[in-house]
Amino acid sequence: MGKPLFYEILEKPATSCVIGICSAIWFYIQKSNIGYSHVGMSYETAVEGHHWRIITSAFSHISVLHLVFNMSALWSLGVVEQLGDIGLGVEYYLHYTLVLVLLSGMLVVAMYHILIQKFKLEYFRRVTAVGYSCVVFGWMTILSVKQPSSKLNLFGFLSLPISFAPFESLIFTSIIVPQASFLGHLSGIIVGYAVGWGLIHGMNNYWAVTLLGWTVVVFVFSLKKSATFDLNFLEIEPVTDPSLPSVRFLAAGNGRTLQMSTLADTGSNLV
Repeated sequence: MGKPLFYEILEKPATSCVIGICSAIWFYIQKSNIGYSHVGMSYETAVEGHHWRIITSAFSHISVLHLVFNMSALWSLGVVEQLGDIGLGVEYYLHYTLVLVLLSGMLVVAMYHILIQKFKLEYFRRVTAVGYSCVVFGWMTILSVKQPSSKLNLFGFLSLPISFAPFESLIFTSIIVPQASFLGHLSGIIVGYAVGWGLIHGMNNYWAVTLLGWTVVVFVFSLKKSATFDLNFLEIEPVTDPSLPSVRFLAAGNGRTLQMSTLADTGSNLV
């Protein structure tokens, strides 16, 4: 018999939290009748400044089959949290999950840009990506490099050698779920190899917190700029002293004259 589920959750705390978050978001999407176009990421929305969609698209699932497949694979990949003896572990998992979410999302947009601008494939302008697959495929790839003897268990009965799992799963999902994002999965594999081979390295708590902080800032302000939600509490007050004179130029004939004036007591907010 295997370990009780409670002990496995304790051994995979970060993985369990991510699965809980994705499941809760899926439930909310279903209850609120939200479509993938509201949370997914496409080239058009990226160009329009909806950078917050890199985050929402990663943690959102519209289909229950997609959610179950991704979370089943992610649960098996949670073994990364237990491999602290070979330089992995919980901190490594958290650090590079953030890297995978951000870089794989940006790489997808870059691929769309090349296909649209260089190859004139306008179809990819409106293709909307959604789901945690990029991160799942990234962790498959990292584990295939760091622990090639491991096995990936899917749905509790399908076991794949981890060394071939990224590409086997890429083909498998393309056949079983034709609408699955091939480029999204491929981007996760590419970023995963970059991390596994050490091309992207050096993440520690300081850099992880810094990156997370900037991610939150960009997320909030891109959300406000896109006017998707009303964020009136995000306003910048003018940093001016009404008692100080201001300088302005007034046109006078062919030249200009310099005039000093005092700011009025009431000023407008800079939003």
